[in-house]
Amino acid sequence: MFVYVEQYVDKLDLSGFVSLKDDSSRDRNLEAARLILRMKDGEIKLTAPNLEARELWKGFLYSVIDLNVPSSLTLLPGQLQILKEVVEKERTRRRTRNPGRAPPSPLSVPLVGEIPACFRPVSRTEAEVLLERHPDCGNMLLRPGRDGCSLAVTTRQDLNGSVFRHYRVTQRDQGGYVIDVENPIPCATLHDVIDALVEKTAGTLQPFLLEEPYEENITYVSANDENGEKILHTAPSCPLPRVPALPPKQDRWCTSPLSRSPAADRRTLTSPVPASPTNPMRRLILSPSPLTQ
Repeated sequence: MFVYVEQYVDKLDLSGFVSLKDDSSRDRNLEAARLILRMKDGEIKLTAPNLEARELWKGFLYSVIDLNVPSSLTLLPGQLQILKEVVEKERTRRRTRNPGRAPPSPLSVPLVGEIPACFRPVSRTEAEVLLERHPDCGNMLLRPGRDGCSLAVTTRQDLNGSVFRHYRVTQRDQGGYVIDVENPIPCATLHDVIDALVEKTAGTLQPFLLEEPYEENITYVSANDENGEKILHTAPSCPLPRVPALPPKQDRWCTSPLSRSPAADRRTLTSPVPASPTNPMRRLILSPSPLTQ
């Protein structure tokens, strides 16, 4: 992202993006509205002329970072259309910049036994609804990421109302996963991802386990031969007679399989990912609109 006043003054590499939030601190200009852009190497304070300009800049930043126009912002239809064009231009720019680079590989789904029980194949909004409707079943679930190449953890806590947080979980090329926060947390498995969040929050976050009811009897629908009326029947619950097992076939030669003791395949990380150095706070003045550059 390039920042202009009347001429080019600075350039920001958004590949280290962590979060973007409103800054409620006062400015000499009472109409000014601020943003705090958190990167892996520090924070940057952005000042927009007014609230409308700040909202537009937020939409621009999220569109460039996520390659998707955010739906949670209050923008005019014309601004939304321009942001869609920004997304297409950014996609073209990335392809042109790295023509030989292969597209990101889709997330390789682990074996069923390796998927935590709190995994749900739902969207961000659906995850929030689930946690809101079933607060007694836990407050943290694992779900697919929006890009199809990562996972995400959605959490819900109560602070004068529901407070939702979403954490990105990426798969490492060398194996394992990383929770993408300011100080990345490496994990060997998805179970370790959930355990790490439980441990970091002293047990405040708990996996979402929704116990869905199952039928206790087998039922079926059949039609009456006389009037055609359909009736729901319950199958008899008496056990079926057991079929006697056939005796084992006797062979002339019998080979016994070699006994193997399964070796535990434990992958441990000897050293965590080092934290990024903190740089002094940078301050930038934004133009009224990022779409006129």
